[in-house]
Amino acid sequence: MMVWNSFSDFLAMGGYGLYVWGSVGATALLMLAEPIIVARRNSALKTQLQRQFNAERADRGERKARRSQA
Repeated sequence: MMVWNSFSDFLAMGGYGLYVWGSVGATALLMLAEPIIVARRNSALKTQLQRQFNAERADRGERKARRSQA
């Protein structure tokens, strides 16, 4: 069990403070960034699929128009 006599002792973590707080900070940063990255990728995928759907629909319409003209 660790006992800290002051807040600065707590931050120092027995000489491992830089490692401990750096790890905590990196983890917190990644946990905040992941949902943002996922949301952006989701939005980009939806946009890509919508463009693909519209292009395929337009292509079907053109083929149908050509068949009716022939």
